[in-house]
Amino acid sequence: MWEQRYGLLRPVRTATNIRTYCDDDLRRLLNVATLCGRGHRISKIAQLSEQEISKAVISCHDDANDYCQQVHALMAAMLAMDEVQLNCLLNRAIKRLGFEQALIHVGYPFLQRIGVMWQVGIINPAHEHLVTHLLRQKMMAATDGLPAVSATAARRWVLFLPEGEMHELALLFMNYALRARGHHVLYLGQNLPVAELKQVCAAYRPYAICTVLTATPEREKLQPFVDELCRCCPDTTVILSGPVAQHEALVLPPNTVRLQLITDFLMLADQMRVSMAVPA
Repeated sequence: MWEQRYGLLRPVRTATNIRTYCDDDLRRLLNVATLCGRGHRISKIAQLSEQEISKAVISCHDDANDYCQQVHALMAAMLAMDEVQLNCLLNRAIKRLGFEQALIHVGYPFLQRIGVMWQVGIINPAHEHLVTHLLRQKMMAATDGLPAVSATAARRWVLFLPEGEMHELALLFMNYALRARGHHVLYLGQNLPVAELKQVCAAYRPYAICTVLTATPEREKLQPFVDELCRCCPDTTVILSGPVAQHEALVLPPNTVRLQLITDFLMLADQMRVSMAVPA
């Protein structure tokens, strides 16, 4: 209807008359949807130039609690490969909401939208890499800015990703959240063989070991992986997160906790902080 009545789009058509849309079309749709969501009439929007639409969209993001519109703006900046605008929008959200709330309400929905768009072939890996690198940079900078925590007076956590797992953003956010709550973290990062954790547990004596399973292990290797992890760390709470860990057939050993949402993890971290009157 927007195309036929208002001429907002002029998609290319295939030989069989099927519409195809380019990145510019998608950017325009995101911007128009943002303005419509803020009460602008579509008939008025259709009369604006691209520059006027972009300017109007930027002015829409004065409301720190309008998360949906902030995600739309990030999507449009990503599709344009506009790193300066991406950085500006993220910094604005962080300044207004605080780092953790900005990631939960804006960063995570943004990443979820990227995942869906990548899955259906709307964006390519370069878009995802641009955003991932920028968010990773901000998480590491925010974590580096936190005060140091003594390992002798705090809960001790080990964070790692198993062999073949390279999706690090969720683990980096967990690292920040734990340190911000006064926990001590041994961050081991990506691609760590499970067998190496036995020596780590003996030396570091962690309260919990946490991993995020986004792409690995494969379904038939999931149960052996979890069983080996618990054998290597028998006296430690093992926390599993990520989409792979949600498989219904997975049998959880007694010392294992499975979390579905990042907010579940934050709640657990808060509970542990409350119970830290006695050192672990």
